[in-house]
Amino acid sequence: MTAPSHADRARSFNAAAAQYSANRPSYPPALFDAIEELAGHSLTGARVVDVGAGTGIATELLHRRGAAVLAVEPGEGMAAQFRRIHPDLPIVRGNGNALPLATASADFLTYAQAWHWTDPSHAVPEALRVLRPGGALALWWNTTPLDIPWHAAQAVRIERRFGTHPVVEQNGSGARAALSDPTGRLDFTGRKVRWSRRIPIDTHLANLGSHSLFLVHGTEASTAFLTEEKHLLLDTFPDGIIEETYDVDLLVATTS
Repeated sequence: MTAPSHADRARSFNAAAAQYSANRPSYPPALFDAIEELAGHSLTGARVVDVGAGTGIATELLHRRGAAVLAVEPGEGMAAQFRRIHPDLPIVRGNGNALPLATASADFLTYAQAWHWTDPSHAVPEALRVLRPGGALALWWNTTPLDIPWHAAQAVRIERRFGTHPVVEQNGSGARAALSDPTGRLDFTGRKVRWSRRIPIDTHLANLGSHSLFLVHGTEASTAFLTEEKHLLLDTFPDGIIEETYDVDLLVATTS
């Protein structure tokens, strides 16, 4: 079997947009406090472009923060789900490698769980083009902390069955993103924000199943794994409620 390509993984979300929207985790208020602190200015009233917006999880939170936010999303299915959920928020089709935006038109560019789908050799110059002087590029990911035993055990089972996610391994973490600036003009400052949510096991499993690592392996393989996983989790959480913990891995760089 040929390994799924980068493009296959990126496109896989379009068929699962409703599942993604319903089950993916959000982001805590402390994350946006940290973005403002590291950027040195407020999101309120700022012109923010949320790139790789998906179904609008981060876009909506930025809007609530008082930003004038525009979503940019390449996927047809994800963009359609965005419009269903957020009919009053503007969205355009496009991607970070070739932003459909004017030069010096944004105060913030944000990538929530999305930078690893870009080619930094194009996305970094595009970010520098679109940001105004003093503007900020903010990249973040919800990551799974492996100091929590049940998370660590599950990560081992996923890797044993499906292997390591090659896209995220390439440049999906904050450290790798910082090293992938081909211009040398971005000086990233990092921050980690821990938070958690209590959810039913079925929501947790649906969240897992909305990741490209599961989507590209097909329904049969994913369903088999998630069924086994449910039995294991019920042994640990017999009431059917689990606490998912996340470390948001945040990077912010400002332009001169």
